[in-house]
Amino acid sequence: MTTELDPRAAGGRRLQGKVCVVTGAGQGIGRATARRLGAEGGTIAVADRVDESAKRTVQELQDHGATALKVLADVGTFSGAQDMVTDVVAEYGRIDVLVNNVGGTIWIQPYHKYTEEQVNLELERTLYPTLWCCLAVLPVMMEQGSGSIVNLGSQSPRGLHRLPYAVGKGGIFALTKVLAMEYGSYGIRVNTVSPGGTSIPDRMTSRLHLGSGIMADEDNSEEASEYRRLMGEDIRNQQAIRRSGLPEEQASAIAFLASDDASFITGQVINCSGGQS
Repeated sequence: MTTELDPRAAGGRRLQGKVCVVTGAGQGIGRATARRLGAEGGTIAVADRVDESAKRTVQELQDHGATALKVLADVGTFSGAQDMVTDVVAEYGRIDVLVNNVGGTIWIQPYHKYTEEQVNLELERTLYPTLWCCLAVLPVMMEQGSGSIVNLGSQSPRGLHRLPYAVGKGGIFALTKVLAMEYGSYGIRVNTVSPGGTSIPDRMTSRLHLGSGIMADEDNSEEASEYRRLMGEDIRNQQAIRRSGLPEEQASAIAFLASDDASFITGQVINCSGGQS
């Protein structure tokens, strides 16, 4: 029954009995990942800071027979990440999989156009949530003697007009490599899926959303439109498969790395962009 959540799962039950936390699970790649892991038998903690988005994903999972828990959390702070982990462990007693999906570009422009505040906000959205969630979950996984962490990277570190975001994603690449080496002896694997341009048709929260009632300014000038055009062209030029990716395609790669099918894979950045690494 749960295979209806993602037909790509083809009846696979690789996450059966696993407690899986997916951050930013209210939309996009996070929602697709929650659906895929649920389709494969996982118990899903749907973590999101937007109640409406989290409710939608939880209801969808439950309607298809998957076990799901809504966890409202702002993982942009360490206390928020700690609260998320505490809530999931209180409910299920363990965390087997953590998918660090939260992040995303806010502004698209050359670096010299950024203000100090904008640089800080970009890093707070894209780098810190993954740092904080890993810091919060590692003691739980160490005590268990097992765990799989899958981070979300990006092709932006070799692209145009998103330098602070690219630095954040580059930091996640480094985090992946170092944590894999430091915690492999505890039975913990750490990998990253690195998407290219991905279509998000179910977006409920704008990329310009900074917080409750707070939106970043969108520059609609001709100059800003040209920056966005050049960025899009740059992404397409890196692709062999000339189309946008689907959230479900990213979720397929994430599910593989989360599962025991990848039990001897750690410290890797898997390019899922329709192009070359």
